[in-house]
Amino acid sequence: MTTVPFNQSAAVVFMDSIRPFLDWHTTFQYLKEPPQEFAEKVQPPYDFFAAFEAIYSTVRAGGYSSEFAFGNDVYRCFTNAHDNHLSIGPDSLGIFAFGRSTPLVSVSLDGMSIPKVYVYSDILETTVGKASFAPSPVALIDGRDSTEFLLEWSDISSPLQDRDARWNDMFHVLAQVSLGINGDRTGTFSGGGRGRYVYPGPSTTLTFANGSSVTSENYARTLAPFDDFHSGPDIYKFWLTVDAFKIKTAEQMGIDLLEEMSANSSTTPAPPAPNTAPDPFANPPAPGYPDPVIRGPNNYNSGYFLDGDGFDDVAVLSLASFASSSPDPVNWQAVNTYLIDRAVAANKTKLIIDLSANSGGLILPVYDIFKLLFPSMLPYGASRFRAHEAFDFVGQEVSYFSKLVERSMNNNDSTLGNIASEFDYHTDSDVNYEPFTSWADKYGPHPLGPTGDLYTDIVRWNLSDVLNPYHTGPWDISGYRSRTNITTQPFAAENIVVVTDGYCSSGCSIFSELMRQQAGVKYVVLGGRPNTDITQAVGGTKGSQYLTYETILNDVLYPFQTEYVHSRKYYEKTVLANYNNWAYYRTGLNSINYRNAYRQGDETNTPLQFMYEPADCRIFYTPEMVVDQAAVWKTVADAAWNGVKRCVAGSLGTSAQYKRSLRESKKHGVRNDLNLAEHMAAVRDLWTGKGGVKVQGDRVVQR
Repeated sequence: MTTVPFNQSAAVVFMDSIRPFLDWHTTFQYLKEPPQEFAEKVQPPYDFFAAFEAIYSTVRAGGYSSEFAFGNDVYRCFTNAHDNHLSIGPDSLGIFAFGRSTPLVSVSLDGMSIPKVYVYSDILETTVGKASFAPSPVALIDGRDSTEFLLEWSDISSPLQDRDARWNDMFHVLAQVSLGINGDRTGTFSGGGRGRYVYPGPSTTLTFANGSSVTSENYARTLAPFDDFHSGPDIYKFWLTVDAFKIKTAEQMGIDLLEEMSANSSTTPAPPAPNTAPDPFANPPAPGYPDPVIRGPNNYNSGYFLDGDGFDDVAVLSLASFASSSPDPVNWQAVNTYLIDRAVAANKTKLIIDLSANSGGLILPVYDIFKLLFPSMLPYGASRFRAHEAFDFVGQEVSYFSKLVERSMNNNDSTLGNIASEFDYHTDSDVNYEPFTSWADKYGPHPLGPTGDLYTDIVRWNLSDVLNPYHTGPWDISGYRSRTNITTQPFAAENIVVVTDGYCSSGCSIFSELMRQQAGVKYVVLGGRPNTDITQAVGGTKGSQYLTYETILNDVLYPFQTEYVHSRKYYEKTVLANYNNWAYYRTGLNSINYRNAYRQGDETNTPLQFMYEPADCRIFYTPEMVVDQAAVWKTVADAAWNGVKRCVAGSLGTSAQYKRSLRESKKHGVRNDLNLAEHMAAVRDLWTGKGGVKVQGDRVVQR
């Protein structure tokens, strides 16, 4: 990769093409000047634009030796913001996926002592395989203290904002493995998630506390065809060069689309043939999980009943994702409804919701599961967009168009896509759950934050909107339309506990805000760095929506097409003329945080992203808990309802008497039916790609 030549002129164009998209991102001023508590406990100040301009200056000076060095700096510039909605993956970083062959785990042998790092296979063989040796913790990695090494690695390999969440993200987590190619696989240390972008060197040496050591060769998987590549210049020519005819401005794209629509209007295209081939990756195995009551596609959600003394009244709803576009959210809703109905019928009075590995998903499924659990509550879910010229122009044009058509599902897809969007002021409600009266009423803008950046008015999702089916498809939000019969709360709030591994982001953070702030549900967080401090349950971005560059391009071309408010000539002299698709073609990963989320009643208007929020209880992983998810749930149930001391920080009880009466901690063993071979196969296949497992690039966190 170091032989791929640096193209200075192309790099200048690339960075300039990124700039307009950054106008849509909402948190730059807060990153530079965060609230004091956030800066002390979560993340110090970070000046994104200073870092961006430093790279730009180096580019203009011809200071890069290779395209890979340039792409790596751009990637680090974005990743150092630790906002997994703010991302970029330059094409030079998408040629190889790097990895290590040895997944690790961080566990406390007794559940109360400070965790240490172990090789996952050692823990697996001694818990599931009943091997007789005692695992030795990893003391050094490449000659450095293992904790010091891993803290540094977590900072450069994970986009999560919370340091304890980044720590967990390095390790083998059953929930991530259960998601197959949609998860972070076996952790960023072994090349899962965005760890694949970071070159780990040619080999890794692990030195154990017992004095032994092992050196493993690291590897890189090619993600581009190399048949015709013989040199670095060949790679640039065939992989990093964009054909000139593909590069277009937003105006050109809008005109081309109008011509295409006009040409197609006289013909009726044949409907696409249905894809009847089964997806071999839709239901990956979930090693370590017990037999479910019900399980959804892709292991996005599933339901379980616990057994054993003290657990007979406990149901578990595992929500590893809030149903991104595949599979169909209909299945996702049906799984949740079935589990809750079965639990109530079986006299299960307590519910554990497991959000491990949940990085978000679609927004409306978040509201659906909340309304399923608390049907009498109206979700708050407030957010703001950044107010800027391009956003305003699109909103003016769409809102004008919306007055020309009926607001109903009887319109064609193109019309629905516009009038069901946030750019139509009829979409969304205001802070008081009342309709906006105009685009100007919705747009504002309002100066907020440390530097007075501009934001729109508060917007809340209108759950009664007649156009919600455009977003949900053939299902309705619980409590509305065909599901108005859902009126009974299935579990008392004090009988619900939510457990996370800190990975919770985006839509997961919306759900957590509703559950904690509105419903008063307690939260447990697992793992974390080797200390006994309380940690955060939501360790990823708390922004409530992201946009890709492609989506933004599709938005900004609209004014050039419609010309309701201003002419095309007018828009040619505005910021809309600055948008082109160069950055889209030169990146495999790109996004910005589109909405800041806000707390009900917070007069400071601080985005949730910059609020420090400790969990109610922190529990360490034990060896059993990293190989058997049922051990996780029983440990949480013990802490919540069985009076067992499992919280190493915080508490699920409120009174001093409760804390004094806690019984001593006890570990749960693993189930007898755990299959060692199944675990080992998952480790082998998921990242190495053996066994026919499809390997894809890094995913962008969903809305």
